[in-house]
Amino acid sequence: MPNDAPPQPIHSAKDALDALAGILGGALPGSVAAADDPAAALLNDADVASAVTGRLRGAGSGAGNDTLCRWLYDAFRAGVPELQLAVLRFVPTLAGVYMCRAVSRKPQAGFEAVLLALYAHAASQRGGGGAGEAAAETVSLPNLANPSPYHDAKVPPKGKPAELDVAVISPPLEPHGTMRATRRARIVGAVLELYHGKLAHMPISSKMDFCEFCVAWSGTPSKLDAGANKPRLPDASAAAAGGAEKWRRVPLPWELFQPVVRIVAHCLLGPSRSDELKAQAARAAECLYWRANETVDAPALLATRSLMRLSQMVEEPIPEPSFSGAIENMAELEAMRANILNTKN
Repeated sequence: MPNDAPPQPIHSAKDALDALAGILGGALPGSVAAADDPAAALLNDADVASAVTGRLRGAGSGAGNDTLCRWLYDAFRAGVPELQLAVLRFVPTLAGVYMCRAVSRKPQAGFEAVLLALYAHAASQRGGGGAGEAAAETVSLPNLANPSPYHDAKVPPKGKPAELDVAVISPPLEPHGTMRATRRARIVGAVLELYHGKLAHMPISSKMDFCEFCVAWSGTPSKLDAGANKPRLPDASAAAAGGAEKWRRVPLPWELFQPVVRIVAHCLLGPSRSDELKAQAARAAECLYWRANETVDAPALLATRSLMRLSQMVEEPIPEPSFSGAIENMAELEAMRANILNTKN
């Protein structure tokens, strides 16, 4: 249940630790409280993370008087980059629980305040796009109508060369001060894009939480669980706090689906050596694929199918090169050369 104690002002990582200890109802582990870099210790400490995510998943979380949401809001707004990373670590659980409960229209003023603060920060990082909007993120793609720079064109191009094609990775971010159903996917998607930009700093447990909620959001079963010789991963609903709340299937428009796939791709194909993370990411990718197949969403189908194929390529062992055949061929060539020389002599 939320703690009714008045929130303490947060101006530094030390203030954040003191406030969090009061909210959790006990002193933080010594490895965190006495650390030289308390924000980094807070980011990577498994016990504190488990306590915070347990509270975020618990009954009554996300309400307007939830002091943990107030702490996340104040800690991020303090402007300490290391402390902001520690707050972003809980975005998977924050967004996951919020989206699942939003389907049933439960009031979640605490969650919405934190998400809107993260959204405003993401918009401020983009820069101005006119009329108070944050600029869109785009990438230029080569236009095949242009001659290749590596070859001489047989026919000289007429007039101006064709312009580059511009693909929009993320549309402009409009300023939003409230959370409405029509804005929900865009706001949460922008927050996930912010989280994706810091994935290299996130611990594996945070990425595991995200993949778990992807399975729940998709609402489709994974064929990976059907293999008799493969261990079944825990179901998303059973992994929730005590299994008391079942995480629901949610709408997945492209503006939310795209950052989800990018994060899953990092978990699956990134530098992490965790087999458990890669297995959970593969399961999330397949569930998202079957969800896209069910809704006949062409861009989502193409993205998830490509991701699944890439994951299969990574899993296939690369055969070691064999030089035995080359050695035998060289020996045969040397024997032929010796016979030719003997014949000439």
